[in-house]
Amino acid sequence: MSCISLKRLTFMFVIACVVWCSSIGTYIARKGNYRKGRSNSYTFNSPALHRPKVFDVRRFGAKGDGRTDDSKAFQDAWSDACKVERSTVLVPPKFTFLVGPVSFSGANCQPNIVFQLDGIIIAPTDFQCWGNGSLPWLEFTYLRGGVTVQGKGILDGRGSRWWKDDGKEPKIPLNTSFQQIPPIQDRNEFSGNMPRKKPTGITIRNSPQFHLKFNHCKRVVVHVMTADSPGDSPNTDGIHLHNSQDVLIHSSNLSCGDDCISIQSGSTNVSIFNVSCGPGHGISIGGLGRNYISKACVSNISFRNIVMHNTTNGARIKTWQGGRGSVQGVVFSNIQVSQVVRPIVINQFYCGEKHKTECRNQTAAVALSGITFEKIRGTYKDKAVDIACSDNVPCRGITLSAIELTPAPNERPRTDDTFCWQAFVEFTAPMVPPIGCLKTEKLLNNKAQSNRDVC
Repeated sequence: MSCISLKRLTFMFVIACVVWCSSIGTYIARKGNYRKGRSNSYTFNSPALHRPKVFDVRRFGAKGDGRTDDSKAFQDAWSDACKVERSTVLVPPKFTFLVGPVSFSGANCQPNIVFQLDGIIIAPTDFQCWGNGSLPWLEFTYLRGGVTVQGKGILDGRGSRWWKDDGKEPKIPLNTSFQQIPPIQDRNEFSGNMPRKKPTGITIRNSPQFHLKFNHCKRVVVHVMTADSPGDSPNTDGIHLHNSQDVLIHSSNLSCGDDCISIQSGSTNVSIFNVSCGPGHGISIGGLGRNYISKACVSNISFRNIVMHNTTNGARIKTWQGGRGSVQGVVFSNIQVSQVVRPIVINQFYCGEKHKTECRNQTAAVALSGITFEKIRGTYKDKAVDIACSDNVPCRGITLSAIELTPAPNERPRTDDTFCWQAFVEFTAPMVPPIGCLKTEKLLNNKAQSNRDVC
């Protein structure tokens, strides 16, 4: 694959989405035969007035042999499909396409584009292909008219080469962002008309970093998705949300080397249910507040009907010392854990392994309030409950209800199986194992501590 030679790769992940759209509709192509249309597209046999067109990447020159660089064919197929409302870019089955990095920009696209992934797409493993490290692999960006990513295909990031750290090859850092993409200035243009991102039935495996990332997205739907990377693969979060609102994630299996789901600042109205997690680091909000200049704001998040096996954490909220902002209105409900190291975690003293030099004691903290842990059952390896809140900004309005956690097989109960510091907690039986926290003060529930915490 032809690549520009640059010295160092610093960043790579499987999919990034930065989206503002005006149409919320999506289109699922109906089953049936289709006939050849003009140009490089197909037209379905349908009595509908506006017939959807299918743009097969192989008709744009893609070889699908797993060796030839098919990036240009994918871009050309997307460019033509983008001109047609309700069109479909088809990645056909039984072929393996070497692609990337590629950006599918939709600033001028017609609404309701479908990316139908039924084949296999693999990423290049040549370090020289990835620019200065700021390039994502497959990026869908500025899709104003809505997009659906669906199918039963596979995205293989071939990440094993990136995971190793033998001092001989460039290494991907843990912290990633998409700040180099400028935001749309006129946000009112899309008021009341929010996009829908909907990956369905797709497997993303061996991701070099995050499997699926949403940044500045609205009306997101993810379901019937599989993330599959080894438990020791570094920083391979399953689904990562940042500055995204109105998100629904369900019916998915996530196995990775970091958080199965991570929710970052700016995310609100997120509902996650019927998700299997493990191996991995559990489901997490944060780490929030590392950037002390801007406020970290997260609200109205629910995790329900989650199964976790062999993860380092279960339901977790983590914030850095010195942060600003708040986390409010979070529910972890009906969580089944099996051999999880720490099933319930609040950590306001979080410090990533790569940033120990930044971790000094500070009085400020992201305010946590209105947090519920209920119906959490199963087995743990270390601490059943580990709640460590700030001395100056205690956690308020915390509820622990119907907690039934026992040591995993071959693990013995200990006197320090629970920990609670500076947290106002209301308990509802059963509570196993027992835990001692500060008595709740109802008047303080769901209130941020100061103006610096108000979002």
